[in-house]
Amino acid sequence: MTAQHNQKLLDARDWCRQELDKSIAFWLEHGLDREHGGVYTCLDRIGEVYSTDKSVWMQGRCAWMFSYLCHLYGKRPEWMEAAKSCLDFLENYCINQEAGGRLYFTVTAEGKPLRQRRYCFSEGFYAIANAEYYGLTGEAKHLERARWAYHMIYDLNNSLIDDPTGLGPKTLPETRSGHALGDPMIFLNIISIMRRVDPASIEEYDRHARECTDRIVNDHYRPELGCTLENVSLAGEPELWYTAGRVVNPGHDIECSWFMMDEANYRGDEELHRTAEQIFRLAIEAGWDEEFGGLLYFIDCKGLPTEAYEHDMKLWWPHNEIMIAASKAYRDTGDEYYLDWLLKTMDYCKQHFADPEYGEWYGYLRRDGLPTMPPTKGSTFKGPFHVPRALSMTERVLTELIGD
Repeated sequence: MTAQHNQKLLDARDWCRQELDKSIAFWLEHGLDREHGGVYTCLDRIGEVYSTDKSVWMQGRCAWMFSYLCHLYGKRPEWMEAAKSCLDFLENYCINQEAGGRLYFTVTAEGKPLRQRRYCFSEGFYAIANAEYYGLTGEAKHLERARWAYHMIYDLNNSLIDDPTGLGPKTLPETRSGHALGDPMIFLNIISIMRRVDPASIEEYDRHARECTDRIVNDHYRPELGCTLENVSLAGEPELWYTAGRVVNPGHDIECSWFMMDEANYRGDEELHRTAEQIFRLAIEAGWDEEFGGLLYFIDCKGLPTEAYEHDMKLWWPHNEIMIAASKAYRDTGDEYYLDWLLKTMDYCKQHFADPEYGEWYGYLRRDGLPTMPPTKGSTFKGPFHVPRALSMTERVLTELIGD
């Protein structure tokens, strides 16, 4: 490694560390609800709360994130306190006991239920939050909660039980049914966390992880179309005659790629790793906006119009996923292609997402890279999760590469 090359890695790591400190400080100062518990995530540029409704996803994600920071860097009282506050809020207010224990999607500041959704991502973030916290504390109740949610998600994803919410699928199943990429890819990530803290159940986790990767590779990954599809038929076949059947979310694919790289490394499966790399390459090369820079939010696999109005926006989280995936792929392969994408993406984030004046990152940019007006740092979907996850994971990979 040349001195110039090493300096690039050092500079990248220093920036990750600085931005991570700013992100954590922003959410600890502005997001935590000291009165009711949990976290507010609808914050404007300077950290003022513009909506007191709380995202259940974000209670779980925040609890996981601060627990994970303790796992990486050592326990700190303020991180443990933030994690516990969100876990307690989840347990006390976010579980719909009348719907089989399914979690809500949004609640009020004090925890009154607002909205239930059919998707089981609230349960997924509840599972990883409890699992990670169990890994720190050894408190058995958190592993029990994580395992309970884990099995509910598995049963729902595999149609082993009826959804106790009674909401049913988005489309009439007599007309159209299918599989979404989000189900196996998110469950694969949940498995990786569960397996790390709960080695006693490793055989079950390994079996389920293989089911997830098989579904991703055999059904959604479509090299003949040059993409990974968000939606396929129940038989795992593309359905290209309507818009939802052609949707590609490049950021989702890139996130999926590093979940699969981690699984491939765990198994020692070089072929799976190569597939994950190709998923990354297809997504970033199709989704990167050559005119304005940044990754487009949605594209159509045949280059036809997309239905989503936000298709050409630049959102924070796909760029976070590029950072994680590119750094891991570079570490694993030594291919400069991935380092180039890491540094290119970081440059874009420095110029457009990071806010040197108030800290944290803007969430939503127009295609030209300017923040939507008025600019926001958080929403129902953006909180202390993607940015600190990417910065901490990338910082750790760069430290591995630098060797100190």
